[in-house]
Amino acid sequence: MNLFSSDKGNCADSNPSLLDSRTKYLDKKNPYTRICHLNWCFADSSNLACKENYMIRKLTATDNDAAITALRLVAGIIFFAHGAQKMLGWFGGYGFTGTMGFFTGMLHIPAGFAFLAIAAEFFGGLGLIFGLLTRVAAFGIFCNMLVAVAMMHHQFGFFMNWAGTQKGEGFEFHLLAMAITVFLMIRGAGAASIDRLLCPPAKNIRGQVRAQAA
Repeated sequence: MNLFSSDKGNCADSNPSLLDSRTKYLDKKNPYTRICHLNWCFADSSNLACKENYMIRKLTATDNDAAITALRLVAGIIFFAHGAQKMLGWFGGYGFTGTMGFFTGMLHIPAGFAFLAIAAEFFGGLGLIFGLLTRVAAFGIFCNMLVAVAMMHHQFGFFMNWAGTQKGEGFEFHLLAMAITVFLMIRGAGAASIDRLLCPPAKNIRGQVRAQAA
């Protein structure tokens, strides 16, 4: 089975003779090219399926690490609670209407960005709890924290207002949250996550590659 792409990156065998000659060249140029294409296009019969599977694997790839899971769950619970305050009015929050009014009226944030800020915490927190599209959820929360520091919290210094003597909260919590989300964007969801169910273990793929290459 010929799995090499055309000049435009396709996985289909549109010209067998041309692909055979290219295969010999690529094998000499890079002996790992065949394995790379097996990883990207294994068992796919169309370009769209190949690209979709590759993107899903990039977003969901993770390992069975319980330490990552613990960090993800704690971060998810914290941000879901804050998001639920803003979105649903739970835990003493102002709810969606009140939060949108504060963001757009007091902070002069455009309505679209205000909604994205609320959604990043609420849906991002849910995503982290269930381990669903963890990298996307973590990225949304990271952006939220970065904007919060840049727009408001940097002026109050580093420390949170533990003693009640400052005019506002510093950015130490936001810095910690950004570090956690960067870690999750790099490592993924870890064990006990939907992402891990969507992405088969790497050892199984290596076994499939060896079987096809043979």
